[in-house]
Amino acid sequence: MNYTFHWLPAFRALPDMLWGALVTLEIAVLSMLLGVAFAILLALAAASPYRALRAVAAGWIELARNTPALFQIYMAYFGLGSLGIHLDSFVALLAGITFNNAGYLAETFRGGLRAVPPTQVRAARSLGMGQVQAFRLVVMPQMFRIVFYPLTNQMVWAILMTSLGVIVGLNNDLTGVTQDLNVRSFRTFEYFALAAVIYYLLAKFVTLSARLMAWRLFRY
Repeated sequence: MNYTFHWLPAFRALPDMLWGALVTLEIAVLSMLLGVAFAILLALAAASPYRALRAVAAGWIELARNTPALFQIYMAYFGLGSLGIHLDSFVALLAGITFNNAGYLAETFRGGLRAVPPTQVRAARSLGMGQVQAFRLVVMPQMFRIVFYPLTNQMVWAILMTSLGVIVGLNNDLTGVTQDLNVRSFRTFEYFALAAVIYYLLAKFVTLSARLMAWRLFRY
């Protein structure tokens, strides 16, 4: 093997890569917030007595769970673009990951809702709460406690999925910055090894933060 490692240029580029990591986190957090909102609606639609709502929810969930995330991002960027709806790389990546998150989380939330005993709702209604108030104050807090750890796993997955943004031209997230540095220097191993370490640290940060939050929130 005649490859010579040059780590100093990679470490000099670390500030740029860390700025890219912040963009990565921004996309992941936004996709989770939007994904959770859509997932709650999908979970409620899946349990709806209306067939049309159940069909929409089932279609979304099936597409999100049974097609590659890369395909979903491609469709948001190139597919919608061919229909005259042009999204920039950031928005297309955000839309693709949000679509994927919502599909997976909808099934997670559906299981969480089923795990909350129906007697909880009846007890809340007997205290004078309306249907929406009972769902918001009684059902949702218990559901989020049940699905907290799957939510953490999906957050880690969202962080890793942001790396797919490079295929739609995103160049200011961690993978985009790393690829740009690689193209200019051809030091592939050094830059991507450092990027892998940053992704690993981001994932561990999310996991450890979730454990701390769970310890603080669910001690009793």
